[in-house]
Amino acid sequence: MDAPTNKPFVVAIDGPAGAGKSTAAKKLAARLGYAFLDTGAIYRSLALVARQRGLDWADADALAGLARGLDIAFVPKGELNAVVVGGQDVSLDIRTPEMSDGASRVSAHGPVRAALLGLQRRLALATSGGIVAEGRDMGTVVFPDAAAKFFLTASPEERARRRAEELVSSGRVVDRAAVLRDIVERDQRDTTRAAAPLRRADDAIEIDSGGLTPEQVVEKMAEIIRARGG
Repeated sequence: MDAPTNKPFVVAIDGPAGAGKSTAAKKLAARLGYAFLDTGAIYRSLALVARQRGLDWADADALAGLARGLDIAFVPKGELNAVVVGGQDVSLDIRTPEMSDGASRVSAHGPVRAALLGLQRRLALATSGGIVAEGRDMGTVVFPDAAAKFFLTASPEERARRRAEELVSSGRVVDRAAVLRDIVERDQRDTTRAAAPLRRADDAIEIDSGGLTPEQVVEKMAEIIRARGG
């Protein structure tokens, strides 16, 4: 008889750019005492390393090769998870509009997503207790058997407003109309790509975060997770 395996309680959070996935996922993980898997940071990191090595974001085969050997770790630093690639903290380097765009472009390639699928699952299984995983195909592809699935959404205008405020708070000059265009264009790429397009899993609970605080979003999710034994 095979020895029993202790699988983590997986919470999958998907949704479009700017819907508040990362903020909600971090707060939810902290509240529950779960690990946090920031899959968006993985794709951003891949885009960053590709740019540093002079690789074209359109070169699927080269990117897939890079993805298979990506040395990435999430290191707790206080309330934050530092993103460390090749021993270097790239937490700030990957949070630029350029790397946001890069993440969307490299993630559109099927070979890249296939190369990173195993990495994401290994990171999850290496945790004890539970894990909150956020991205765009967590509930549909990466963790189809997740114990709880959520799909966060908000109008493009609301998501653009939030993204613009984030950029302003970091000291950047912002063209708000351009931010909205970027959001709409990214939605188009993410929902129409051939590989794992963004969509709500059939058994995911949709939450419109427009008009809600991050704390209210987290409370809604926590109630459901508690009811499911998480």
